[in-house]
Amino acid sequence: MIDLSTLSKEDEAARERLASRASDMISQTQNWAAINTGSWNIEGLRKLAPLLADAFSELDAEVRLDPGDPFESVNDAGETETTETSSIIRVSSRPDAPVQVIMSGHYDTVFAPGTFETIRDLGGGRLNGPGLADMKGGLCIMREALLAFEAGPLKERLGYQIVITPDEEIGNFASARALTEAARSGAHIGMTYEPCMDTGAMSGGRKGSAVFDIVLHGRAAHAGRAKEEGRSALEAAAELVVGLEQLNGRRDGVTVNVGSIDGGGPVNIVPDLAIVRFGARAPDADAAQWATDEVKHLFERATARDGIHGHLHGGFYRPPKPRNSAQQALFDAVQATGKAIGLDLVFQDTGGVCEGNNIFAAGVPNVDTLGVMGGRIHSNEEYVLTDSFAERAALSALILNRLADGRLDGAGIKALMDS
Repeated sequence: MIDLSTLSKEDEAARERLASRASDMISQTQNWAAINTGSWNIEGLRKLAPLLADAFSELDAEVRLDPGDPFESVNDAGETETTETSSIIRVSSRPDAPVQVIMSGHYDTVFAPGTFETIRDLGGGRLNGPGLADMKGGLCIMREALLAFEAGPLKERLGYQIVITPDEEIGNFASARALTEAARSGAHIGMTYEPCMDTGAMSGGRKGSAVFDIVLHGRAAHAGRAKEEGRSALEAAAELVVGLEQLNGRRDGVTVNVGSIDGGGPVNIVPDLAIVRFGARAPDADAAQWATDEVKHLFERATARDGIHGHLHGGFYRPPKPRNSAQQALFDAVQATGKAIGLDLVFQDTGGVCEGNNIFAAGVPNVDTLGVMGGRIHSNEEYVLTDSFAERAALSALILNRLADGRLDGAGIKALMDS
């Protein structure tokens, strides 16, 4: 068996280059994080997109900005509307090389303008700021790892497709097709740059994720004079919510969480509109189908009430990403590679989801927490560990070297997807 835990001369050169680039990586990430790119801040997203494209144009690759697909959402009036977002950044290099990789990341964050925009030095090698870890730091080390790889002698043996999306935090509805196309263009391995945990642990198996909106319409009436003539959409929604939450614990690994009930108004009017917004997670395809069937059953029961009608929107937008034999082989290879630079990598299964789910569903095994080390993501306490930039970029560069020189058999690992 080939030993992945030792360093070749190409590995040493890449590692030395990346160590010298550490401060530049941190500065670059702070510059990108200073631009607010909340998922619904289209202006901010469109400001950062060309800057990212310029940065990635330093690679030996073709870079383009592609429009995302329009996608549907349910507004506060219970109406389905079409939304468009910012560009998808597509990078393509050496499509005829014998080894092919798909790499992905996102440049949106969960923070709307004015909510969390300050970058602070917390001391002790920690920086606090929006998107530093999730995942502008990840985009930075992806780029740096590729630059280090392409500075070596192995680059003609490996090609890649990069998809950088503006909408990961809201489900990749605009960019899902681009991810699938890139994965199916011959990729053997996927590499995604979500942050790892502050302990250095990485994600193993992932659940699938769903987002649902159920819109219920009733009949308005004067609550004092003609209460009996009304049909309360909120009452139907309340019963529905109880049923949804009671799905928890009924099937192993399936969770349902109601995020909000929108609707209603003055207390002297029987409410004629309610929108129930909720999410679900499931560990495998059978469990996802069970959850979907249960949601449909509860919706049908709600709309069977006298005077209530409505519609169901959404579903499982990210399939589960279980730990199959291909995934495990890739994790083992990455773990052995990490040992070459003193990392003791651990892969932990999680209920979280990411673009790695999409890439797995397209038939490509992938490791999806190759980004920087950090914590408290999706909160105003989000932080990144500055020492992790050079270290995690080196891990990616070493993976690329091993894929290119054959020490890591990408095609053989992908073949295990069918076993």
